[in-house]
Amino acid sequence: MRLCRFSADREMQIGFYGEEQIVPLTAVSAAYTADQQEQFELPQSTDLLDFLPPRGAGHATTANLFTWFGENPSKIPGDSGVDPRAVTLHVPIPKPSKLFLLAGNYAAHIEEGGDVAAERAETFPYVFMKPPSTTLTDPGRPVVIPRISPDAIDWELELAVVIGGRGRHVPEADALKIVAGYTVINDISNRIFRPNPNRKKRERDRFFDWLHGKWFDSFCPCGPCLTAADAVPDPQALDMELRVNGQVQQSASTAQQIFSVAEVIAFVSSIVTLEPGDIISTGTAAGVGHAKSMYLKPGDTITARIEGIGTLTSPVVAE
Repeated sequence: MRLCRFSADREMQIGFYGEEQIVPLTAVSAAYTADQQEQFELPQSTDLLDFLPPRGAGHATTANLFTWFGENPSKIPGDSGVDPRAVTLHVPIPKPSKLFLLAGNYAAHIEEGGDVAAERAETFPYVFMKPPSTTLTDPGRPVVIPRISPDAIDWELELAVVIGGRGRHVPEADALKIVAGYTVINDISNRIFRPNPNRKKRERDRFFDWLHGKWFDSFCPCGPCLTAADAVPDPQALDMELRVNGQVQQSASTAQQIFSVAEVIAFVSSIVTLEPGDIISTGTAAGVGHAKSMYLKPGDTITARIEGIGTLTSPVVAE
């Protein structure tokens, strides 16, 4: 089950997401009621967490509607579905309290950058944060190349996990139980941001140059939908592909992660309480532009796809 947030005629709605068609949840609900003569209640909400595991009040009903819809597509009025290109798609979680991302969670990506990947037992996840209100960007909205440092803007396709339950010190064995669903993130990065070119060199310059290059406005496209956790049997078995202007740049699988989704959730929750709506993006695979001295430019189009979720499309423009 894939759910998305979209707006048409300025009205925010929730729909069952498909690449060719979005069907509003209200349309499926009305058709089901007419067919089955059965009354039920759904949350009067546009918060996807209300319709997803583990604690969404409308999860069971929404899942039943999705199953019925799959078995009875002809019972939905033909004009109910909408073309995803004809509406405005929005990020699945618009205001997460925390937006975490991982650095160096695929060995081949570490190696393409000239470093050596350590064994899992010898290291730990590198986690950083982005400001969600200014970096999260709707599907179809542009990535903006900053005029202050425009020459090395790069892509990073990542599987993102949306937390659905509150948790602290969550054991790895229980970590997936607090997941609401999965989405696609493109961790856009400025690879050679160098504030104050006349600066005096300090020990930590390299780290903060890297970190500051992550924070520019629009540098976290997210979407196009949220796939329910119970529809993803194994988050470590998803194919991933990113194209720039139709050319494949990244092709990988989440099976290649150094730290699994469950391990990452357990680690982050050992430091901070995870809350419903928090997002954890689990790192990128090999194939980033920096390894090829190939960077984004105005006019480019990025398409980032993860199996079972969908394709996140982002045009690129200059500031």
